[in-house]
Amino acid sequence: MVLAAIVLTGCNKDKVTNLDEQIIGKWMTAERNGKPALTNEKSVITFVTPTQAYMSLSFNSRTDLPEMWSIESEVDVVIEGNKVTLTRHPDEHTTVVDVFTVTSIKDSEMKANVKGTLTIDGEVVSTSNNDVRFVKVYDEYSSAIHGVWEGSMTSDQSQFDDGEEHRWEFKSDGSYWFFSRNDEGEWVRKDDVFSQYFVDGVLMCARWLNAGEGQVENREWWEISSIGNGVMNWTALRMKDDGTTYTATFSMTKVQ
Repeated sequence: MVLAAIVLTGCNKDKVTNLDEQIIGKWMTAERNGKPALTNEKSVITFVTPTQAYMSLSFNSRTDLPEMWSIESEVDVVIEGNKVTLTRHPDEHTTVVDVFTVTSIKDSEMKANVKGTLTIDGEVVSTSNNDVRFVKVYDEYSSAIHGVWEGSMTSDQSQFDDGEEHRWEFKSDGSYWFFSRNDEGEWVRKDDVFSQYFVDGVLMCARWLNAGEGQVENREWWEISSIGNGVMNWTALRMKDDGTTYTATFSMTKVQ
């Protein structure tokens, strides 16, 4: 009887309770299967009520999912005990169901086993099963990023860096302009077919399609570490072709 009491006490200590209250807020992927999540594999989900949430993500490099560009897309939520079922429809053909089995949750983080099912036109095309740690996001930079910013890389390497200073004009409609200097030192806007971005919490995702021949849609991902006093800093965890990771950083000042 003593042993049974100890076991029951241990189980109750780890039991997730009041999940429908604790889960409200904005959560971003931090780790997957015990490893830090690359910035280009992160998503943000905001639980508004126990039955409704919104998700933002940008995927084009994962082999288990098709390309996705989702800006606060609506998600149906069902909470039963410590199980959270999320259902979303990125388009009329696609349904994504993620089942979170929450193992722990507190003010700053949530841990869950996440099983995902991707269905296209009624046919299951992929499944996934990951242990994920989420961090709660309290900063919201979706409006603070608006305006013209000038800066350059502050780390040794990044995917698209050329070592020069550049300018970005982030607009409130989700589009942006990118500028570089010509030989005379004048700022010239790049003539991309389109250039779009979104910020959800601290996650900033951008995509653009170059003009002319050989058009390729490019994407880039950053986490905004701070915006204040006219200075904005970005950071991103990225992976090289050889599988090793590195942290890229970028700093810029606001142009008045």
